[in-house]
Amino acid sequence: MLYGAMKVSVGGALKVTFRPWVEGLENVPAEGPAILASNHLSFSDSFFLPAVLDRKVTFIAKAEYFTTPGVKGRLTAAFFKGVGQLPVDRSGGRGAGEAAIRSGVEVLERGELFGIYPEGTRSPDGRLYRGKPGGLARVALASGAPVVPVAMIDTEKIQPPGKVLPKVMRPGIRIGRPLDFSRYEGMEHDRFVLRALTDEVMYEIMRLSGQEYVDIYATAAKRRIAEAAKAEKAEKAERAEKDAKDAGPGQAA
Repeated sequence: MLYGAMKVSVGGALKVTFRPWVEGLENVPAEGPAILASNHLSFSDSFFLPAVLDRKVTFIAKAEYFTTPGVKGRLTAAFFKGVGQLPVDRSGGRGAGEAAIRSGVEVLERGELFGIYPEGTRSPDGRLYRGKPGGLARVALASGAPVVPVAMIDTEKIQPPGKVLPKVMRPGIRIGRPLDFSRYEGMEHDRFVLRALTDEVMYEIMRLSGQEYVDIYATAAKRRIAEAAKAEKAEKAERAEKDAKDAGPGQAA
């Protein structure tokens, strides 16, 4: 009931305000379990995709969204529950990963739609990064559910980092045909199978989105960007200190 109310209020507002365009809506099964595997450009991806679908979609969200104390924390938790987010503690390494997989399988066993971002985190620069095989592939093989590739388009432009107010524009959602991986049944512990399945899905997402593909994990790319920014900041500080020393004698004279 809460999901329905949130879908009407939040989803309706998103559709009226941003008017997202959609291609391939018929590729989402009308009933039964399915995995929606999407690229991840923006925090808003988990809201735009459910807004254009008739069926409920459950995504995994950080447990922190549900455990923050105070009135604001309770409101945040209620909001995320209302829009179909499932709390999973992702801070515990392998145990957290297993919990996420179990949660996804449980959603699919109920005959529902499960949403997942194979990249594991948002793209830092709008490009498509290598998919992590531990989540998507294992959920797909454990559940036997078809995988529907999804491409979110231009959602990162609505509210770029550092911007408080969103830009009103039309994002896009392109949905591909369901992928059947029944040929890999019983091979969920074969790492080469997990990699092959994930890469096949990522190729379809790349084809749908038109993004440039980068064959490294997005988490590694974020580390590189952060390290480069830190090095640049240190270099600027060093130059400023040197300039101040060079200017000192002249000013004294």
